Amino acid sequence: MTLLEARHMVGGYGEADILHGVDLSVAPGQVVVIIGPNGAGKSTAMKAVAGLVRLRPGSSVIFDGAEIANAPAETMVARGLAYVPQERNVFPSLSVEENLLMGAYARPAAAREGMERAFATFPDLAAKRRAAAGSLSGGQRQMVAVARALMLTPKLIMLDEPTAGLSPKFCTLIFEKVREIARSGIAVLMVEQNARPALAIADRGVVLAMGRNRAADTGPGLLANPEIGHLFLGGAAPEDDA
Repeated sequence: MTLLEARHMVGGYGEADILHGVDLSVAPGQVVVIIGPNGAGKSTAMKAVAGLVRLRPGSSVIFDGAEIANAPAETMVARGLAYVPQERNVFPSLSVEENLLMGAYARPAAAREGMERAFATFPDLAAKRRAAAGSLSGGQRQMVAVARALMLTPKLIMLDEPTAGLSPKFCTLIFEKVREIARSGIAVLMVEQNARPALAIADRGVVLAMGRNRAADTGPGLLANPEIGHLFLGGAAPEDDA
């Protein structure tokens, strides 16, 4: 069963197209990682799914059986789709608890259950629940952002560069939590520059280049592909057959 099926996504900002026919699919409980060079359209593709980038006619984004291409971004939470941007993803002046409650604004009755779930997933945040989010470390703020997205138990959570700027310790922790989230049945679509460890925990990986699909395979399959390793993972160039 496929939860998200995006086909031939063409679009971008204003008159400039960044995406030139991108395809993406995610199944329930699956981790799919998008990698590629800077400017490949990775974040744009994710924003297009979230309704934040306008798609051209002919593009299709089917989520949970419904066509959502160009649907208003503010309707996505109610559909079961949560998006965590790379930057400005917490309210720094609000406490950790208040940040999490903001994630339940669409269904206040679910706030208590969501809070318990968030602290169970990120127990380190429980001790910081009264602290202002702006006083936390970068890794802790990222945990708050992800925990807030989980407050309403989405069907799909989309993470844009969740380990950007984090220490190796927090990178490892975030990847562990991504797998834990997926094991609970929630699908995860993630853009990552930290490609090798991301692919190591991914069920599937998608490589984008210049706004187009370049390759797709299991996470281990892409890691083992010498051409992908050379072009996108910083590996050695494949040897000639001569």
